[in-house]
Amino acid sequence: MKKKWTIDEVKQLFKIPFLELIFNAQKIHRKYFNPNEIQISTLLSIKTGLCPEDCKYCSQSSRYNTNIKNEKLLDITKILEEAKKAKKSGSNRFCMGAAWKNPKEKDMPYLLKIIKKIKKMGMETCMTLGSINQNQAERLSMAGLDFYNHNLDTSKNFYKNIITTRTYQDRLDTLKIIRKSGIKVCSGGIFGLGEKTIDRIELLIQLSNLDKVPESIPINRLVKIKGTPLENSKNIEDFDFIKTIAVTRIMMPKSYIRLSAGRENMDQNMQTMCFMAGVNSIFYGCKLLTTSNPKQEEDLKLFKKLGLHTKKNIINTNKKHYLNINNKKNYYNASCK
Repeated sequence: MKKKWTIDEVKQLFKIPFLELIFNAQKIHRKYFNPNEIQISTLLSIKTGLCPEDCKYCSQSSRYNTNIKNEKLLDITKILEEAKKAKKSGSNRFCMGAAWKNPKEKDMPYLLKIIKKIKKMGMETCMTLGSINQNQAERLSMAGLDFYNHNLDTSKNFYKNIITTRTYQDRLDTLKIIRKSGIKVCSGGIFGLGEKTIDRIELLIQLSNLDKVPESIPINRLVKIKGTPLENSKNIEDFDFIKTIAVTRIMMPKSYIRLSAGRENMDQNMQTMCFMAGVNSIFYGCKLLTTSNPKQEEDLKLFKKLGLHTKKNIINTNKKHYLNINNKKNYYNASCK
C-alpha cells in the first residue's frame, strides 16, 4: 500500500542533517535504480510564444516583453529531423512542448501524426500542450504517447502568486485525465519562485499523495528571464535545492527525478550532488523550449568523470544496449544552433 505523507513527516525529513539526508536518499535510490545509469530526454518547442497564460516565470507569455521569437506550430519535417538528431545523440525520449492554454481540435490530427512518426523511430514520446480533455487524452494515448507533462509548479497556497489564468485544481484535473487515459504522468515543480520551504513540502506531498505517483518528476530551478515578473527574484540556496531533491527521492522512490531547467547555471560539483541526492534523468541538448541548457560535450565530460552511462531501450523490441559515452561521434552530430 502506498504511503501517504503528512506535513509533519516531511518537515522532519528537511530537518535531517544534510550529509545524513543525502546518504538516506542514495540508499533508497540504489534500492530501485542502477546508481550509475541515467535516463536522457530531449525537449523541443514545437510552437513558441504568444501564450495567453500569465505564468510569471515564463518567457512565452504574451503578457511580457521577453524578446523571444514567436513561431507557429513547426512543420513535421523539422520536428522529425530534430527527433532523429536527438536519438543519434543518445536520447531515448523525445519531448515536445507547445505554448498553448490547451490544444485546439484542428491541431489534434497533426499532433497524433507526429507521435506515430516518432514512435516508429524507436523513441519514447512526451508532450506538454496545456490542459486537455478526456477525448483528446484518449486519442493521444491511442496514437502511442508515452508521457504527458503537466507541472504543478508549486504549492496550492503559493500558486496564486505565480499564475492566475489557470487554477491549481485545473492542473490536478488535467493530471487525472492523463492518468485515466493510460498515459504516464510527468509532473514536478519549479524552485526559486520566492516560495518558502513549506511550499516545497506541500508540493511534494501533493505529488506523492496523488492516486498514483508520477513516473517522471522534473525538478526545475528558476531561470530568471528578463522581461518576466520574476527576473529579479532571489536565488534558491544551492544546499536547499539539493536537499529538496533528496527529500523527493525519499518520498517518491520509484520515480525518475529529472534535473531540468536551470542546470546550465549549476557547476559540475552541484550537478554531482544532485545525482547523489537521487536525480537519475536529465534533459539533453542545448535548449529547453526557450532557455539554454549545458552543451552535450560538457555533459559527456561529467558522465565520464562520474562513470555514468545511459541505457537506451529500443521501443517494441526486447533488445537493450548501452551507449558508449567515449564514442563522441554518436553525440556531436546533434548540433547546437
